[in-house]
Amino acid sequence: MSCSQAFNLFRSCSRPLVARPAARAHASVVRRRAALGVRYYSDDKSQPTEGTEPKESEQPAGSTPESEVETKLRQKEAEVIDLTGRLRYLQADYLNLQRNAAREKEQTKDFAITRFAGDLLETVDVLSLALKSVPQSVLDKAQEASSSNASSSPDEKSADVYLGELHHGVEMTQRLLLQTLFKYGVKPFDPTGDNFDPNRHEALYQAPIPDKEPGTVFDCQKTGYMIKDRVLRAAQVGVVQDRS
Repeated sequence: MSCSQAFNLFRSCSRPLVARPAARAHASVVRRRAALGVRYYSDDKSQPTEGTEPKESEQPAGSTPESEVETKLRQKEAEVIDLTGRLRYLQADYLNLQRNAAREKEQTKDFAITRFAGDLLETVDVLSLALKSVPQSVLDKAQEASSSNASSSPDEKSADVYLGELHHGVEMTQRLLLQTLFKYGVKPFDPTGDNFDPNRHEALYQAPIPDKEPGTVFDCQKTGYMIKDRVLRAAQVGVVQDRS
């Protein structure tokens, strides 16, 4: 056996003897760390550790309780606005109904005697014709006879005196009747000299009058009457004719 062969054999035999203490030292270190409870953690933090649950994914913003409450609140506000508008409309409609009812009631009260007053106007016309049938000269004569026979007995009165007294009685009757009509809003009007108004006047005839403006009323055959602001009876008139 040569020297080189003997050296290689020595090296091969000494290697297990050198590695055995190092393995023993490593095993002792592992046992010591296990006894102390040392854990080895991975550097990768994305992986969940044992005993811990993964966090729940965040919910979208539209499905949170706060957003749901805000949505319901907006819906209720819209309903309140709609109901408020309807309530105001109903209040305005009710107020208009009240005003219309009050106006109709007032008009019914004011114009309830329209037909009755229209019938009484014929009586007023008859009394007016009776007063116009007596000339003024006869009335003056009756007035003189009444003053001269003031101390005489009724049997000694002349016909002129009786006529004057009758005229006075008819005049008082007509005046009292007109006052009663005036109390209920019935008023007469004489359109002589006014422009012709087809809403208030009834033209019976036309005649050319040199000194009058065409289209004006120059003669009133029947007096017109108003009840409040309405025409109860149109005045029957004569109108100036246009000469052209």
